[in-house]
Amino acid sequence: MQIQCAILFSGNGSNMQNLIESLHNKHFIHTQTHKDCKLHIALTLCNNTNAHGITRAKNLNIPCAVLPHRDFSSREEFDKQMIATLQTYKIEYVILAGFMRILTPIFTNTFRTINIHPSFLPEHKGANAIKDSFYAKQSYGGVSVHWVNEELDGGEIILQEKIEKIQGESLESFESRIHALEYTLYPKAILKALHLLPKESSVESYIESHSQPSTESAIESSKDKQ
Repeated sequence: MQIQCAILFSGNGSNMQNLIESLHNKHFIHTQTHKDCKLHIALTLCNNTNAHGITRAKNLNIPCAVLPHRDFSSREEFDKQMIATLQTYKIEYVILAGFMRILTPIFTNTFRTINIHPSFLPEHKGANAIKDSFYAKQSYGGVSVHWVNEELDGGEIILQEKIEKIQGESLESFESRIHALEYTLYPKAILKALHLLPKESSVESYIESHSQPSTESAIESSKDKQ
């Protein structure tokens, strides 16, 4: 049994790389069928011709389709072309990793899609979530992984975790801790959503051993709009 997935991104691609290195072609047990299952990242797709993530995908030997959204007359036309491209690879699940486009119902009604958001939803939706969380009155920020629907950052929560603020901490430091949490939470949430368990270890120990971003990647991640 093999689950075909695609990752959509728009920028640096650090979260994309982490997911590929953590999950691609790894073997799991499907908790509903109890069968051996391989998670296969069959395709990455990017809407930005200048994105560094395109190079990352190439270096990881994962096909990357580049579809500049400005080449299309509407969001719907762009989404239709993405659907056609993804269907060529028989994609079952779509994973968003810094994909800076709002998907239309045409897309979300075709593919089950997962997104990561750098706040403890439903608080601080939108593109400025980290900054909004940092300056908010709450004593915490967080990361949420959710199913995507037609509402911005409004789909069913798969997994989320809070991160406590530190008195006197800079925004840069807070953002770095948010991104570090993303590295561990996102693979774990995807496994939960797809009903997968590592064959010989707990989810927690598996992710901890397979999702250790380098210092360089952690720094680059802060440049992404996750």
